[in-house]
Amino acid sequence: MRVVSGIQPTGNLHLGNYLGAIRNWVRMQDEGECLFFLADLHAISQPHVPAELAANTREMTAALVACGVDPDRSVLFNQTQVPAHAELQWLLNGTARMGWLNRMTQWKDKAGKNREGQSVALFTYPVLQAADVLLYQATHVPVGEDQKQHLELARDIAQKFNNDFASEDAPVFTLPDPIIPPEAARIMSLRDGSAKMSKSDPSDMSRINLTDDADTLMNKVKKAKTDPEVLPSERAGLEGRPEAANLVGIYAAMAGTSVDEVLRDFAGKGFGAFKPALGELLVEKLAPINARFIDLRADRTALDAILRKGAEKARALGAPTLSRAYEALGLVRG
Repeated sequence: MRVVSGIQPTGNLHLGNYLGAIRNWVRMQDEGECLFFLADLHAISQPHVPAELAANTREMTAALVACGVDPDRSVLFNQTQVPAHAELQWLLNGTARMGWLNRMTQWKDKAGKNREGQSVALFTYPVLQAADVLLYQATHVPVGEDQKQHLELARDIAQKFNNDFASEDAPVFTLPDPIIPPEAARIMSLRDGSAKMSKSDPSDMSRINLTDDADTLMNKVKKAKTDPEVLPSERAGLEGRPEAANLVGIYAAMAGTSVDEVLRDFAGKGFGAFKPALGELLVEKLAPINARFIDLRADRTALDAILRKGAEKARALGAPTLSRAYEALGLVRG
């Protein structure tokens, strides 16, 4: 089992990132060979500030390690240091089809009405995602609902490439299978229970950053939007109460229990009792991550060494596949 997954270095990780993806990355280290990367090449598909991208790449490396991604047990690197990602994307561009990319929901959402004004990189973003996983013969890729379509595209590209340029007995690419996180925690904004917790939300009070200290955590939970009703004894009682459902869901995910069990413990109690309990739980679970992150973030040399070491491993793992792809296409390399 070889797992490959990436995350864009666009700023601080928040609780939604941790519960939705990063915590599962940490667990996967016990289940198979893992490659985790900072998708800095993806980040330039849209407007960005170069100095911020460089700083965010290091900062997110520190956050991932603080969360439990172990550079000695996994391969942790940034795309830029492995040119094979971009090389393989170009090779796969000959196999990918315009019609396939035009159907990508994220392309439509991000481009909006101004498709003509978008970068080519944004349009071909899913081909680079395909290269990211196919380069390493990934057997499994963790995906959320918003990325299922891109993994299906990667499988389509791999299948067509194998059919067109390889024999059935010796395919160039492995077709990766999705890993659906067992809990699939979907964490919503603290200010709007109908919107996902997001780094792009202008209000910092809408999210819990993994870099928040104890006082900040408690204050954000205290001021989180709720309703005047008490907590119900059963999950059905949370219907139509998105903010209440979100806070209960966060408690359950952090405590490693179920929503039903949380409701049994707090049934009939108001948020005046629930919020302090949630805040204390978050502080207990996130304080060690915060402390480790602060130490790591200050050591740029150590962070660069982690990324350099991971990139060396990734280049070695990806080289055979890239060579086979060149050879299959009839391209002569020196």
